[in-house]
Amino acid sequence: MESIARIGRVAHATLGAQAYEALRDRLIAGALAPGERLSLRTLAEGLGTSVMPAREAVSRLVADEALEVLPNRAVRVPVMTLSTFRELTRVRIAVEGFAATEAARRLAPDDLAAIRSHDAAFRHEVLAPEPDLERAMRANRDLHFAVYRAAGLPSLVAIIEGLWLRIGPVLNLDMRSSRRRVAEGGAQVHHAHLAAALAAGDGDGARAALAADIAASADFIETTGRLAP
Repeated sequence: MESIARIGRVAHATLGAQAYEALRDRLIAGALAPGERLSLRTLAEGLGTSVMPAREAVSRLVADEALEVLPNRAVRVPVMTLSTFRELTRVRIAVEGFAATEAARRLAPDDLAAIRSHDAAFRHEVLAPEPDLERAMRANRDLHFAVYRAAGLPSLVAIIEGLWLRIGPVLNLDMRSSRRRVAEGGAQVHHAHLAAALAAGDGDGARAALAADIAASADFIETTGRLAP
């Protein structure tokens, strides 16, 4: 009986961890918007689990400050203030720019192939007559993190993931604003400059392209007026 009980606890822990990773991935990818409310039942159905693993995932993400529990026990994606957004943007440019510089120094052929693949996927969506905005957001996330992983510094990637847990939903305001914004936002131009600089081993160029990409997105998000005062 003791061995069976241990198996049950392991299975539950595994489901909770899987639910956490799946929901965390959606937040980082920008699939959820600031202020969006989530019910445990809906989350459980979407994740294909019972309510308990979904509740565990939410609890962990609340501890990560990626979700918040309201007084009525409802769960929502936090609404970000303008000052916090500007602070995170400055930190992102510094930290992610450093990662791009390191990636340019260490880039392996497989890394460059992955970056170009994600760049092509993003470009395909944003230039399509009817772009799939969720695919575009995921391709954007995949491109950025392919660059960060290429830096060969796992601790740095973990730091950036923490930043994106908070900033990912806000990027939703940029990428999901309109199909025209996605097509004309210029991200594909910054991505092309980033890929070219990385291929040339140009760390300064890679940092500049990444900073320009982050700054352009941040500038537009501020114009939406959807950040809290």
